[in-house]
Amino acid sequence: MIRLAIAMIITMMLASHHAAADSFRCGGKIVRAGMTMDDVRKACGSPTSTDIEEHDVRAGNRVVGTTQIHTWRYRRSSGQRTAVLTFDEGVVRSISMESK
Repeated sequence: MIRLAIAMIITMMLASHHAAADSFRCGGKIVRAGMTMDDVRKACGSPTSTDIEEHDVRAGNRVVGTTQIHTWRYRRSSGQRTAVLTFDEGVVRSISMESK
């Protein structure tokens, strides 16, 4: 019985670790890839820090334009890792957690 309980706890911990890469909880809301910058700001407020990088857009080996990649960081409560959101064209493309 104890082994079953331990196995269930480990399974839940592994599942929650995997979900952290796909989403994170911000207050009472879940932030996921595909949300707009405005959606995230409404759910979480202003980010702790922001960065903007400009990248070339290429067609073959020709540069046909540029795009801006925005990175927002949300420092969360004690004991939780900082959430890092990457936006392209104003939409969340990835969510990761920074190591402490």
